[in-house]
Amino acid sequence: MKILISHPSGNSNVRAIAKGFLTQGLLYQFHTSIAVFPNNFWHKIANLKGLGDIKRRSFDSGLQAYTEIYPVKEIGRMIASKLSLNALTKSETGIFSVDKVYHNLDKKISKKLLDAKKNGLTAVYAYEDGALETFIAAKKLGLECIYDLPIAYHTLLQELLHEEAIRKSSWAFTLGGGIHDSGKKLERKKRELELADTIVVASDFVRQSLPEWANKKKIIQSPFGTPFSSNEFDLEEKSKTKRLRILFVGSMTQRKGLADLFDAIELVDASKVELVVLGSLAAPLSFYTDQVKFTYEPTRSHDKVLELMRTCDVFCLPSIVEGRALVIQEAMSQGLPIIITPNTGAEDLVIDEETGFLVPIRNPDAIADKINWFLANRNRIFQMGKKAKQLADTYSWDSYANKICTVLSSSEN
Repeated sequence: MKILISHPSGNSNVRAIAKGFLTQGLLYQFHTSIAVFPNNFWHKIANLKGLGDIKRRSFDSGLQAYTEIYPVKEIGRMIASKLSLNALTKSETGIFSVDKVYHNLDKKISKKLLDAKKNGLTAVYAYEDGALETFIAAKKLGLECIYDLPIAYHTLLQELLHEEAIRKSSWAFTLGGGIHDSGKKLERKKRELELADTIVVASDFVRQSLPEWANKKKIIQSPFGTPFSSNEFDLEEKSKTKRLRILFVGSMTQRKGLADLFDAIELVDASKVELVVLGSLAAPLSFYTDQVKFTYEPTRSHDKVLELMRTCDVFCLPSIVEGRALVIQEAMSQGLPIIITPNTGAEDLVIDEETGFLVPIRNPDAIADKINWFLANRNRIFQMGKKAKQLADTYSWDSYANKICTVLSSSEN
């Protein structure tokens, strides 16, 4: 099997599977918008003032000979975003919108598949919103179509977000572009799934969100790896006399359940608890501070996020809808027990009263109850944190990629 994998930005799971395909001898090519390799053009560009964000597009050097890039749309999006040219990046319609970046890459790849098949290509691996043209062309050529679905399927996602817009109407504007997806975009998602031969998911939650007809397809479920930290550290027991620091990390939206966490904080003794929120603002800071008292921490580098995590006691993410929230494993890797919902896609990380607690979505009372449990059992937090770290450390990116590679290779045989 020889696989062409494509993704415009290349996040952690994309990097892992591309490297996995390379290691297992399955990689035909990797297509993306921008790729930074040691001493290449983009590596030099990334060192210029104001362009440091490009460094986030760094990939394993072994992929360089297999990588093709299509930078124009993505560079346009990045510049327009920095200049706040919102009309150019507006969802679906903006010439440099994320949608246009995905569609451009998708279309470019679809036109290369005929020659690629002649040179040994047997399968394509693409992601939600960027697979349709690739899959249509692949089907005509008899290539296998592998579809990676990183978040709950759109029917469940839309249902949950629209319910939230009613339940927490003052937070509706924070729910993001997904709630406003056009019928055309939703139809595209459906068509991509219909064309897929194999579906890759990272959690039970995403798997269960699939429509019944899709469950007849081959489904590979492999949980994400825990992000690597370059800083070695020893877990240290924290003071039991200071306020309990509850940490939330993520976009400050109701998709992440932040309004429910705010409501929960109102139900506990404020003199004993400090809420720490690190994330990107979806509204002026005053929108949040008018509702509850908390410590705001702006976004920062990954290592600095991990450093902040180690100063806190418990991590809480009461998300309404996710795929698999990688930040949970990051927090656990820094010794924090967790309070999460099953809709984070990380239910497997919860061992009740050992690594943390699972609470229902939309339930501030349940969140407050678990915060109070930690207040009453502060002597157990350190050992729970150690157990959480041990569990998180068992999830590796190599294992994530190896499972996908193994299933794909065995199915070929």
